[in-house]
Amino acid sequence: MNWVLWGNSLAQWLTSLGLWVGASAGLFLLRWLLTRRETPLAFVTVLAQRTRGYFILAAGAYAASLALHLSPPWREGLRVGVVLAVLLQVGLWFSGWVQMWVQRRMREQTEKDAAQATNLNALGILLKAGVWVVVVVLMLDNLPNVEITTLIASLGITGIAVGLAVQNILSDLFSSLSITLDKPFVIGDVITVGEFTGTVEHIGLKSTRLRGLPGEEVIFSNSDLLNSRIRNFQKMERRRVGFEVVVAYTTPQAVLQRIPELLRECVVGRDQVIFGRAHLKALGDFGAVFECVYFVERPEYDLFMDIQQAVLLAIYQRFEAEGITLAQRIRP
Repeated sequence: MNWVLWGNSLAQWLTSLGLWVGASAGLFLLRWLLTRRETPLAFVTVLAQRTRGYFILAAGAYAASLALHLSPPWREGLRVGVVLAVLLQVGLWFSGWVQMWVQRRMREQTEKDAAQATNLNALGILLKAGVWVVVVVLMLDNLPNVEITTLIASLGITGIAVGLAVQNILSDLFSSLSITLDKPFVIGDVITVGEFTGTVEHIGLKSTRLRGLPGEEVIFSNSDLLNSRIRNFQKMERRRVGFEVVVAYTTPQAVLQRIPELLRECVVGRDQVIFGRAHLKALGDFGAVFECVYFVERPEYDLFMDIQQAVLLAIYQRFEAEGITLAQRIRP
């Protein structure tokens, strides 16, 4: 039987079909094996996980085309399709490799240098963006009847209009760059923005994510974040603590004169604590106001609360022993 379709015999079509099925099945099997078994090279597994089905089918189609005699238009169409699939797949492979490298480096650097981890995150974003820009340009360059130089020139004009339309997004992008370069905070810092306090977990192109003290995730746009007052507790080397004690006006003057010394004695001698001062600050509406200041040499909040509790209990005990009465606010 001499059956011919589009210039190819039945045997050629069957051979082509066999090549397509065999090549595609082999590549699918190889991807399956690499994604389900540990390999000495981690990046090989990452590449296999990011290998898409359309790339495998395109590779099989190219192998199948070798057994056929195709007319120039069909050959060119197949070439363009395969090239586009290959470029998309290469973009996915490179972006996956960049992401794997950044994540590995961030794990190594987070405990040593949180600022470096933040820089690596920004570097990874820029590298992936650069990869996809190159991929898109190469794809356009391989499309028939597309003048890449003319297209790039027209994109400059279009970019102005698009920039006006997405100025809020661009503001967040530039704010992300400012955060990366200026480093008002880095990943792992505990910051307060307005009424929210949390640990910085992620700094992205558009938003920054904090893990709040109760455990919820708080998301800020980068531009809003930089326009707010940020308190960074991670930069604190030591904590200044000040509090007031209001004593009743029935307290004798001789006792009032001794209260600053009593406050000092309740503070000094504690580990990680340096006494600052204690003074009669003002004569308030309900009693004599004394102010006491001391410094905790470490910034941890739990340590500060433990010391503050111990100091206040010691003051209460001394005042009770000395017969000193705290003033009470008289409610109208």
